[in-house]
Amino acid sequence: MDVEREKRLAAEAAALLVEDGMAVGLGTGSTVSAFLPLLAERGLRLRCVATSLRTEEEARAHGLPVEPFMGVTALDRLDLAVDGADQVARDGWVVKGGGAAHTREKLVAAAADRFVVIVSSDKLVERLRPPVPLELLAYGLASTLRRLDAVSLRDAPPSPDGNVIADYHGDVADPAALSAALSAMPGVVEHGLFPPWSTSEILVAHGEDVERIVPGE
Repeated sequence: MDVEREKRLAAEAAALLVEDGMAVGLGTGSTVSAFLPLLAERGLRLRCVATSLRTEEEARAHGLPVEPFMGVTALDRLDLAVDGADQVARDGWVVKGGGAAHTREKLVAAAADRFVVIVSSDKLVERLRPPVPLELLAYGLASTLRRLDAVSLRDAPPSPDGNVIADYHGDVADPAALSAALSAMPGVVEHGLFPPWSTSEILVAHGEDVERIVPGE
């Protein structure tokens, strides 16, 4: 398996989905890093928002225009968002957040008419497994950790919004139930479980081919 080659193939397929004049959300991670120069090579007129400072810097280095996604005057919808993933299951559940930007990634995905996940074949799993990234408020952190089971703080800088990054290491057999429980927990800003309905399609590169998975089909 040539993982870097597969990342590029998935990125190439995603770059072809972008049309002139679109507002595009740019995710975070190594597969997105492969996507950015391919998108820039197309020379399209675009408006872009980035989910992390790293992505913003890389995008600008390739000549892509990036604007803030903050404040009431910012873009309120995107035509397309493209992002990578840590795990992808065939039923459409996705785990993200290895790069500690999953809250912003989820916001960008929700703002997009079409959210596309691009991965190499090593990210495709039969069932999701731990860890699931978490973003936690620093305020009341000790109390939040006491109420959470099987969670460890990550030795990582704060999230782009200054929150604490952690990982859930417990059972992920029922991702819908876990997602609901984590979302309902005070102190949990966001978790890295992306449900099938949030993703339009998943592009998985296998060798020299790209498989298209559409959740729900």
